[in-house]
Amino acid sequence: MAAPSLRDLPSVEALLQMDAAAHLVSLYGRALTVDALRAALAAARQAPDLQIPSAEQLMDRAGALLQSWLAPTLRSVINATGVVLHTNLGRAPLSRAALQAVQQAGEGYATLEFDLERGARGARSLHAETLLTRLTGAEAALVVNNNAAAVLLILSALAKGKRAVISRTQLVEIGGGFRVPDVMRQSGAKLMEIGATNRVHLEDYEAALAGGGQLVLHAHPSNFRIIGFSGEPALAEVAAAAHRTGCLMVDDLGSGALLDTARWGLAHEPTVMESLAAGADIVCFSGDKLLGGPQAGIILGQAELISRLKKHPLMRAVRPDKLCLAALAATLTHYLKGEAEREVPVWRMIAAEPGALQARACQWAQTLGLGEVLAGESTIGGGSLPGETRPTWLLALPPGRANRLLADLRAADPPVIARIEAERVVLDPRTVLPEQDGPLLAALNRLLAGHH
Repeated sequence: MAAPSLRDLPSVEALLQMDAAAHLVSLYGRALTVDALRAALAAARQAPDLQIPSAEQLMDRAGALLQSWLAPTLRSVINATGVVLHTNLGRAPLSRAALQAVQQAGEGYATLEFDLERGARGARSLHAETLLTRLTGAEAALVVNNNAAAVLLILSALAKGKRAVISRTQLVEIGGGFRVPDVMRQSGAKLMEIGATNRVHLEDYEAALAGGGQLVLHAHPSNFRIIGFSGEPALAEVAAAAHRTGCLMVDDLGSGALLDTARWGLAHEPTVMESLAAGADIVCFSGDKLLGGPQAGIILGQAELISRLKKHPLMRAVRPDKLCLAALAATLTHYLKGEAEREVPVWRMIAAEPGALQARACQWAQTLGLGEVLAGESTIGGGSLPGETRPTWLLALPPGRANRLLADLRAADPPVIARIEAERVVLDPRTVLPEQDGPLLAALNRLLAGHH
């Protein structure tokens, strides 16, 4: 009997005549199917054992390749880590109303830049501006695609070639290597650092402003906190010092809370309204942190300054799309109606009481027939409220091979993201959406059965 030979491999054209190929073409298109068949044949030619696959095996391999090539990399996951604003997992989940607004705006055409009353071109900034000004009391508002873009636009439009004063206590680096001093330089502003690493005084601001400073930038430290011998003047004092010399005061709030975090036993996060009341001429913050909406940079302040930002050439490069504006408007509406704590998932998670979380964790354990319910802590995350936690209850899975189980959970469908404490995998119900309980427990049942 003749030894297997590469000549025994069928051609691409021969494979395309098979019924299985027609099925793949109907699913993935002819061009991509041909690419997959060629790849399967190439792999067979390079196999060291000269085991010539059958035509059916080649079709199976091509099908697997096509599935892997087109598998989405942006996938929905169950966040059981207890980190409410998990940056790596997309930060704030949207409310039902926000999701519906996105669907309505995305499934057809929308009045993004069209005025129905006049039948003429309109302005996309309108869709969020009215809601934002009514909610915060600001004169005007503008939305861009994230808060880093907001800072860059503000400084490019208002401080290019000018001396921008900032405290060394605020020259921080946040996620992704984004550094406040770098973006300031990129805008064309001339950096004027004042104070020390841990302390800055009002006199430092006054001296810098008297020495040629033309704009003050106050930057939220994000997930960084200075403790011990530290301090800085109140925002109102800095704003007053800037205004005495005719300079602008810009406050980069970072998270941009609209509710008082102290209501839930957390440290007080400066609110947007407090910043405006303190005298900031421009305030900017994120849409997908404590606001609980889509990724966006929100800018509030004096109408004349906002008008200058709208006209700046950079604005077109950082403007939001219709899906962002639709989700943001729906999220802001929750605040105006006084229902944010109930409807915005981030605030619903933060407000969840330990007793309710304990009952949920116990229900998980009862359904699984294993695990131990333990007291624990949830983290706010996302560069908000550094070091602040909320008491919670955790489901701790049986000890043993924790890293393997963690990896298996990530490979589940849907993937489950958990954490390890004291060498045990633990799951925090605070960040698991109620409708995800069923898929979570089903995934755990399958995996735990394989681990025993």
